Amino acid sequence: MSITIEAPAGSAEAVKAPPLRPQNKQLAILAVLVLVAIPLPLILPPAQGAVAVRILIFLLMAVGWNIMSGFGGMFSFGHAAYFGLGAYTSAYLLVKHNVSPWIGMLAGMAVAAAVAVVIGYFSFRYKLQGAYFALATFAFAEMLRLIVTSSAFANKAVGFSVPLIQDSSLWLIQFPADSPAYFWVALVLAGAAVAISIVFLHSRAGRYVTAIRDDELAAASLGAPVLRHKLLTVALSAAITAVAGAFYTQYYLFVNPDLGFGSAISIQAIVPVVIGGIGTVWGPVVGAIIIGSLTDVTATLLRTPPEFLGFLQGRSGLDVVLYAVLVILIVRLLPKGIVGTLAARWRR
Repeated sequence: MSITIEAPAGSAEAVKAPPLRPQNKQLAILAVLVLVAIPLPLILPPAQGAVAVRILIFLLMAVGWNIMSGFGGMFSFGHAAYFGLGAYTSAYLLVKHNVSPWIGMLAGMAVAAAVAVVIGYFSFRYKLQGAYFALATFAFAEMLRLIVTSSAFANKAVGFSVPLIQDSSLWLIQFPADSPAYFWVALVLAGAAVAISIVFLHSRAGRYVTAIRDDELAAASLGAPVLRHKLLTVALSAAITAVAGAFYTQYYLFVNPDLGFGSAISIQAIVPVVIGGIGTVWGPVVGAIIIGSLTDVTATLLRTPPEFLGFLQGRSGLDVVLYAVLVILIVRLLPKGIVGTLAARWRR
């Protein structure tokens, strides 16, 4: 994109300003998308407004996963650990100590980032890569789920129910069920997460991270601080995912070990990015919209299927089947995801 500036008097030609940097272009596109999305909850029916909020939660999870596994190349199958830590930290502080969810969200980010750094340090210290690193993250998420399930401190398998208040409160992130405020809060959080991913990718640290992803030995031989930037990446990824967990708890007013640390959470973080495009800025956005909408379609189909699909009524698991089919089709037909494939074809 270039901007033409009028030439001063007496000059025969116009002067062209330098093109916008990629970072500024992407931030400008993000600002436009956020502005377009603001009136959506005032237009959509309440049921669809709830779907829109769920899409934004998926987006937060997807952005967090993409920073570690897309930009950093460290494939994680245990992001439920960070989602659950954010959810439980916020819920515990609110229920037990009446601390605002905003403060609980910040605390959850800190706890998740610290845990991610510890997991990452030992994983990288012992050279875990590829499938072994993915299995380590999965095992840790499962370990946390089992610990929380048996811990009286975390209310065991019962979990936490957020107490209801009579009035709306931004400080407590509680509004009437059909209030557009939930969407706007989620939109601000999701928009901030995408903006952070854009700034990080184009920063000095982000360039180090992508260089390490592409060739770690070459980057190390050139003096790149490999361990430091890997730990920075996993900490940032975990912190953003914890925000999704904290907001999830405030929106649904409940969390338990399976909802917080279950493997389904990790899948919901991965699938949107695979569909949209791993390692791209806009892949998580496109994937979250597709997956969030698909979840609503499958729920409706299972609740009131057409006559020729009556055998599906009341059954569960159809969304997982559709996720699997969609991922297989994407991998076969669009191996770089929707955004990645379109970008590659645009450059040709």
